[in-house]
Amino acid sequence: QVQLVESGGGLVQPGGSLRLSCAASGTIFAIYDMGWYRQAPGKQRELVAAIRRRVTTSYADSVKGRFTISRDNAKNTVYLQMDSLKPEDTAVYYCTGGYSDFQDWGQGTQVTVSS
Repeated sequence: QVQLVESGGGLVQPGGSLRLSCAASGTIFAIYDMGWYRQAPGKQRELVAAIRRRVTTSYADSVKGRFTISRDNAKNTVYLQMDSLKPEDTAVYYCTGGYSDFQDWGQGTQVTVSS
């Protein structure tokens, strides 16, 4: 059974940084694509960043140059480094994974950017 457990959310001031982590279990992690979605109140869930085939990364236009997704296969963990945070980045962030489509989900972690 796949489990994805996020950590690292919290409250940060505009311009600050946070790093989210997602630990995966029950997967063949080395070939498991992973990503981060977010959902703000009243908005649809959107894909923020993904890392596929272990090295190919992609980002939403709204976070390019500010967010970085990476993975540590030895630790079965994916990270989302978020810099230059803006109030509009406030959302619940969800870790997701799958071998082709994203089908597994974590429980979500709240990120709030506010002064």
